[in-house]
Amino acid sequence: MAVQKSKKSKMKTNSRFANFKAPSVTLVECPQCHELITPHTVCKHCGYYNGKEVIVKKEDKKN
Repeated sequence: MAVQKSKKSKMKTNSRFANFKAPSVTLVECPQCHELITPHTVCKHCGYYNGKEVIVKKEDKKN
């Protein structure tokens, strides 16, 4: 089992994690309803994927 020769300081540890960042979210426009969605997923707004209706959405009734 490997054992370090000396303790790593907080500065060394924090410096290593300073370059780490979460990747930004990629968004594309839905060709049907023009809402922003993540690529290769069904649109939450209209229910279309790759030009086909996958999820049948109910119409909103307002009285």
